[in-house]
Amino acid sequence: MKVQKVLLQSDVHSKSDKTPVTVADYGLFSNSTLHTLLSSQAIVSFVLVKELSTEPFSLVAEEDSGDLRMESGQETLHRITKLVNDTLVIEESYTVATLSSEDVLYAIDSGKSEGGSSGRHWVLDPIDGTKGFLRGDQYAIALALLDEGRVVLGVLACPNLPLASIGTNNKHSSEPSNEKVGCLFFAKVGEGTFMHSLDGSSPIKVHVSDIENPEEASFFESFEAAHTSHDLSSAIAKVKLGVKAPPIRIDSQAKYGALSRGDGAIYLRLPRKGYREKIWDHAAGSIVVTEAGGVVTDVAGNPLDFSKGEHLDRDTIIIVTNRKLMPSLLKAVRESIQEKVSPM
Repeated sequence: MKVQKVLLQSDVHSKSDKTPVTVADYGLFSNSTLHTLLSSQAIVSFVLVKELSTEPFSLVAEEDSGDLRMESGQETLHRITKLVNDTLVIEESYTVATLSSEDVLYAIDSGKSEGGSSGRHWVLDPIDGTKGFLRGDQYAIALALLDEGRVVLGVLACPNLPLASIGTNNKHSSEPSNEKVGCLFFAKVGEGTFMHSLDGSSPIKVHVSDIENPEEASFFESFEAAHTSHDLSSAIAKVKLGVKAPPIRIDSQAKYGALSRGDGAIYLRLPRKGYREKIWDHAAGSIVVTEAGGVVTDVAGNPLDFSKGEHLDRDTIIIVTNRKLMPSLLKAVRESIQEKVSPM
């Protein structure tokens, strides 16, 4: 949140997969020659290692410290180290000695696990929805726990998501508003999904929408169209299901959080051909929705498979809704895909 306030567009660069690299990836300022590295990864990794010191630790996360160990990365490393220490001081939960740069490098590199179907693995996306972060809109910090390939716990921090329902108002945090913002969602298998404000209010149990008629439903989709087809999702919603409300387009797994409390009833993720979803983009969000009474499946109606390493299967279509709408939604998606493959 501190970094977003001082974010300068001139410090924005691009990664090879077309997603942006921001100054937040490296602390307060960035060198354009360096690859993405999120300073929050170091903080989350450090806290998890400290809290789980008596058990084997495995973290699946996107970045490593390679570039920071180079001579050209030393200034950036210094800035990250300062940001990490400043954040831990503000939090006040960890009365530890000031972390050294080597401590920070070690924490970052704790995220080198590849996950899989055996054992327990934490899965982290330290800034999910980077483009939303850049615009001052929605982003999330997403953490999940896999146990034998199954998501058993998930936490979503959504600093810009209003506590009140965003519904079909389609508001973004960059728009003037007096609404209180900042939500934390957490879910544990078999125990439901809860939400509270980031300032520590009492948690409330949330539940997905109980809408049965698809015409009355509202649906979420990604703000950016880089990895999903807005045209196809629009056709499914309007033509096949008769949805009347316009789509609610927001970035990141904040969509999962909003859907879990009933702000909308449908979320479609329709990847472009050849794209492979990363598990950290969906693991936490999926359990937040399912524990709130929702359903998260692929086009075959099967739960998402997080047991195969860092990625889901290629071309995995993700369908998120409540149990009442899922049969008609699955049918609509399958028909639309078949029509696209075999046009009349």
